[in-house]
Amino acid sequence: MKPLDPRLLRHARAARTYIVFTTITGVLLTALIVAQVLLIARIVGPAVDGTATLADLTPLIAVLAGVLALRVLTLTVQERYAHRASGAVIAELRAQVLDHAVAQGPRWLDGARSAEITTLTTRGLDDLGPYFERYLPQLLLAGILTPTTLIVLWVTDLTSGIILTIAIPTIPVFMWLVGVLTASYSSRRLKTMDRLGGQVMDLLGGLATLKALGREQGPGRRVRALADSFNTATLGTLRVAFLSGAILEFVASISVALVAVVAGMRLVYGNMDLTTGLAAIMLAPEVLMPLRQVGSHFHASTDGMAAASAAFRVLEVPAPVRGTAPAPDLATTTITFEDVSVEAPGRDLLAPAHLSLTIEPGRAVALVGPSGSGKSTAGLVLLGILAPTGGRVTLHPGPVSPTRVPPAPEFPTRTSPTRRTAALTTAGAPDLPPGALSLADVDPSSWHRQLTWVPQRPTILPGTIAQNVVGDFTGDVTVDERLEAAAAASGLAAVVGDLQEGWDTRIGHGGVGLSVGQRQRLALARALVSDAQLVLLDEPTAHLDASTEAEVVAAVTALREQGRTVVVIAHRPGVLGAVDHVVTVSSRLLAEVAPR
Repeated sequence: MKPLDPRLLRHARAARTYIVFTTITGVLLTALIVAQVLLIARIVGPAVDGTATLADLTPLIAVLAGVLALRVLTLTVQERYAHRASGAVIAELRAQVLDHAVAQGPRWLDGARSAEITTLTTRGLDDLGPYFERYLPQLLLAGILTPTTLIVLWVTDLTSGIILTIAIPTIPVFMWLVGVLTASYSSRRLKTMDRLGGQVMDLLGGLATLKALGREQGPGRRVRALADSFNTATLGTLRVAFLSGAILEFVASISVALVAVVAGMRLVYGNMDLTTGLAAIMLAPEVLMPLRQVGSHFHASTDGMAAASAAFRVLEVPAPVRGTAPAPDLATTTITFEDVSVEAPGRDLLAPAHLSLTIEPGRAVALVGPSGSGKSTAGLVLLGILAPTGGRVTLHPGPVSPTRVPPAPEFPTRTSPTRRTAALTTAGAPDLPPGALSLADVDPSSWHRQLTWVPQRPTILPGTIAQNVVGDFTGDVTVDERLEAAAAASGLAAVVGDLQEGWDTRIGHGGVGLSVGQRQRLALARALVSDAQLVLLDEPTAHLDASTEAEVVAAVTALREQGRTVVVIAHRPGVLGAVDHVVTVSSRLLAEVAPR
């Protein structure tokens, strides 16, 4: 990342305001510093020479006091604003990264990338704080104060100006060396932190299973090894940065000392008056001070710069095209899958392959098929968070007879996977009938407002049972008849009745304190109490006993009786009796599929 990456200004609006404000305060500080130096020289010089009385110097002393007070005030305001601006920029980037990652869909977030995004949006971007609060103000000040004070020094004393003009170019060279040496260390540190975060998340997620099998020691040792590697990378970054900073400080100190020695010798031999000498000696460190501060704070900013670069890499991934049309009323809309296929990443497989089905409003449909056939993937397509490789999902307000799409012929044996995929993508169903709408053209937010999803692992947040069912965590939830009815239909009422605090029982993240079956009942009650017209249940009977499975079947029946449209991804036959239509989902190898 550059010292001031243009992408930061493009993605973070708060950074633009901060740059403008810091530039203005930098100009003001430059004027105050020059005024302070010249005033001190004008006061001390005549006072030592005896050419001015206290009465003569009183106005200058008063002005100097005002300049000092204004300088302190400006620095205080700048530091406070820098702290607020850094928080705003970090929050803005964090929100953008999260929104962009969610927009990419679940496939993009699978695997190590999920841990990377988690680390980046939590601890990673927090490292931008030192960059904004300490490094960037000094960098902008160096661009204003250093040339201005150098010009003033040239006008005040040409010899001192020449000395610093020769010394200044060596400082950026050492700063460049600092950047080159620490960049790789910071990048390595961030990658180690990503791996450490992923390992810790995996360990915590499977800790109960590992403990039951007596295998918790191995992952624990791996986490400790990663932590040691992270500490080593951090110390390596600091070691190189401090060493380079010490060299930079040495060069700057020698330059200031050289100006002071030359000015002192000229004062001794009478070649310079005291006022000019004092001005030159005091201006010299001010010329170099911003550059020295940039060098000393650079090590504190490298981690933040590496995190920002990682955030920009995420934000520069092209976002999928989203529709803008409002979703029709699902209470009267028929949904059709027309020859929908999705290519499984890295498997040379379509799962599902050429899926065609009709979901009528107020009806229940079950998707069945062997493991890996693409049932859950079809659910993601229905949710609008995964685009199909081929085919389409269409919405038809009112009753509809879906357009029949003929089956695909076979590919020639030597057809490449790339051409197969391209053929599937371009192979289209017939044009939309009048009044129909493609799901790809629908605004996702308006679509999601009309549906609810009960995944295999329901999301349960820390709070009370009532808060999790209603989805309101702002305060106490009133248990009304609708909530009681949803609990009775889903079997959650029996769970609540067995708990000492009932609906007010607090549960932890992920449903800590509830069994798997109890979490499933809570998720079903949440679906029943919602206003969503379309309900997607992804294998709701997985890992449940027969009695709990019967409660799931009762919940599906209750949803149908409410006039909801229900799609059940089923792997056990017990739930099939509660649906109106059963569709078999299958997968096929790309080598077996041909374009039409």
